[in-house]
Amino acid sequence: MSKVILVVAAHPDDEVLGCGGTVARHVDDGDEVHVIFMSDGVTSRTDIGSNEIEIRKQAKKYACNILSIVQPTRFLGFPDNRMDTVALLDIVQILEKVINEIEPEVVYTHHLGDLNIDHKITHQAVMTACRPQPGFCVREIYSFEVLSSTEWSTNNPFIPNYFVDISDTLELKISAIKAYSSELRTFPHARSIESIKALAKYRGASVGIRAAEAFKVERLISEI
Repeated sequence: MSKVILVVAAHPDDEVLGCGGTVARHVDDGDEVHVIFMSDGVTSRTDIGSNEIEIRKQAKKYACNILSIVQPTRFLGFPDNRMDTVALLDIVQILEKVINEIEPEVVYTHHLGDLNIDHKITHQAVMTACRPQPGFCVREIYSFEVLSSTEWSTNNPFIPNYFVDISDTLELKISAIKAYSSELRTFPHARSIESIKALAKYRGASVGIRAAEAFKVERLISEI
């Protein structure tokens, strides 16, 4: 039976870095995948060009096409890298409306320990908006890692306990992240193609498969 999947990402490119291979697997399984972006990911930069927002949005569109995400993506419009200037309640209330509309069964989002402030607040907002209530739709919540944020944190380390085999979808993930070419860096930067592939292979090897994406289980309600 197909499921409704929701990815809540702080910025365009986080969805691919965090769970692009897993999203591709959900699509292959016939699941309905939705993606929400909390911010545009560029307006906090001092060297932003006049068309940077549109370039990032076009990159997002290309990446979604590569991963075969057909549901419209949503931008919630919070200030880039300044989500801490908005009351958490205001963020949660907007997110709640979207979640109640989509009614996902599975949610993927950021790890609480990430260095990036938008990642942290996105996690907090998701966990608050998805607080367990009788009859609530969300039965599974997983936090993902994002290179150049998760591994840079000095507290609350990411210790995964759930792995998805992306051996057959790793190249789709790489193709999708290449759509965000302006966000990529040259090796040995963490946000390089070589590093992304290395992490997938390392996570895979740690559980005896060729490539994986790793997650921390935040909620998992079983039927058995």
